[in-house]
Amino acid sequence: MASKLLYPVVAVVGIVAASGAAWWYQNRAPSSETPAQGAAAGPTPPASAAAGAAAGAGRPVTVEVARVEISKLVDDVQAVGSLRSRQGVVLRPEVSGRVTRLNFRDGERVRRGQLLVQLDDQLPQAQVKQSEAELSIARANHKRNQELLAQNFISQRTVDESAANLDVALAKLALAQATAARLKIVAPFDGIAGIRAVNVGDYLKDGTDMVNVEDIDVVYVDYRLPERFQTQVSKGQKAVVEIDALPGRKFDALIQAVDPLIDANGRSIAVRATIDNRQQVLRPGMFARVTTVFGERERAKVIPEEAIVPQGGRQFVIKVVDGAEKDSQASKRVEVKVGIRRPGRVEILDGLNEGDTVVTAGHQRLQKDGTVIKVIDTGRAPAVKP
Repeated sequence: MASKLLYPVVAVVGIVAASGAAWWYQNRAPSSETPAQGAAAGPTPPASAAAGAAAGAGRPVTVEVARVEISKLVDDVQAVGSLRSRQGVVLRPEVSGRVTRLNFRDGERVRRGQLLVQLDDQLPQAQVKQSEAELSIARANHKRNQELLAQNFISQRTVDESAANLDVALAKLALAQATAARLKIVAPFDGIAGIRAVNVGDYLKDGTDMVNVEDIDVVYVDYRLPERFQTQVSKGQKAVVEIDALPGRKFDALIQAVDPLIDANGRSIAVRATIDNRQQVLRPGMFARVTTVFGERERAKVIPEEAIVPQGGRQFVIKVVDGAEKDSQASKRVEVKVGIRRPGRVEILDGLNEGDTVVTAGHQRLQKDGTVIKVIDTGRAPAVKP
């Protein structure tokens, strides 16, 4: 009986002992171990804070720098376009007829008014002669009636009728001459004839293509610019044209016109420039790369593009200034206004002067002004070359 009561007592004592040991461990361990654990598990301060602390303790932050240089910059924009003739036309007959003569050679220069294609005009020429004969009779009758009227042999009505007949004869002759002239295809302006598409003996319907004539002493280059340049581009500005078919060559162009209408589909404006082509090097239809020049700055302040630190829609640089201690250097954040951007370079309009030194690498470790810095030698000249 006693043995049966002993087992529950031992179990209860064991549970109480275990609970007490657990309570003692939980309340004693934090007091003895927490400080060490907290020191080990606490958050590691960020690199910037560590750098700032190091800088505050006098240990400089290493950075790379460059100087503000004076360089010539060109304010321009690039676009693509196509070359066109100053004047170009495809000659087509206004009436049907058979080709009786070709008065030009393919690719040769032609003059304004020169006969190029002659269609069969036998019937119109016969009508011209008939009209000339009728005109001669009408003129003689009217002159005779005027003499008779002066002698009071006929009435005024007869003279008026003869005058009307004379006008009708003149109109018939003009109509016959115009019909005959439409069978002569002449050059509308000075230019170069293309390759003919007809031969002597061909019967042509009205509107059939015969040959093209191109005036290429001056060629146009047509291209488009985004609408944001509408206030910058104007007549008389210069442009530089490069042709893929003529590598290594550049042609000067002068903007002749800017379309006042902005294309609603592409939000762009059409621009036309002219190129002197008296050497006949350029041809209509060539692909062109056009650089429109808005202006040139002879003394622009330029720094490397990596020196710019954008923040909240504004642009900053880290300027190198004299430190608090002798022969030391420190950082200073300066807001700048940027201008023209070029690959690897950017123009500074305001905020820096020629010769100032700015940080190009290591910005992230300069969180506050006055941080002591040390310029490292990167093996390249700090100046920005144009």
